[in-house]
Amino acid sequence: MAMDVRFLGTRGYIDLKTRLHRRHASALFSCGQGKLMMDCGEDWLGRLATIKPDAILITHGHPDHAFGLKRGAPCPVYATSETWQNIAAFPIDDRRLVIPRDRFRVVGLTVEAFALVHSTRAPAVGYRLSRGKVSVFYVPDVVYIKERREALLGCRAYIGDGATIIRSMVRKPGTELIGHVPIRTQLTWCAKEGVPEAVFTHCGTQIVGGDARRLGALIRSLAHQRGLVDVRIAHDGMALAFE
Repeated sequence: MAMDVRFLGTRGYIDLKTRLHRRHASALFSCGQGKLMMDCGEDWLGRLATIKPDAILITHGHPDHAFGLKRGAPCPVYATSETWQNIAAFPIDDRRLVIPRDRFRVVGLTVEAFALVHSTRAPAVGYRLSRGKVSVFYVPDVVYIKERREALLGCRAYIGDGATIIRSMVRKPGTELIGHVPIRTQLTWCAKEGVPEAVFTHCGTQIVGGDARRLGALIRSLAHQRGLVDVRIAHDGMALAFE
């Protein structure tokens, strides 16, 4: 059973944008029973009619992931209680509550949320999406996944945080870590958990403003050092089929 993914946007919360990385990170998952939009940042405000999603799933309440919903949504929106608190003022009619580790079905996909460390003000989750024996884990902003082994077990692909390649963007302004772990570390996670393919979205300035060929070679080298077969940087409009 195939699961199709189209990257609607791949840019992080940065000012820089290019033809390949123009819109805030978002992806459209489908398997023939409908279209599930993953995240809806402020770049998508007023543009949902062009996507026509059947449902929207939100990872957390930061502007580049949820503020495209400021004027409401044309379909059910799924989010955790923390995210609903962050966007409580948005006029969304059909609000669905996501509880980490409680599986649910939407547009033919089985969805399971896993708690992350990323932000204290906007707590985030990553989503494991499955169709039959095919599973993909989507996590565009992350310091670490609290139940990583269970989240990535048997996954066909990992779609992760491209904010930085080698340099850590993890900080500890208070008692808890926040920020973004580099691609290098996420590739190590994939290798440890046996995930054969990794794709990186939510791209930071290094990737968006850099030489795509050189950076692609660097990331492939990091992947090959860890025994991964396939790794790539996503760009707006990229379409993949996992089966």
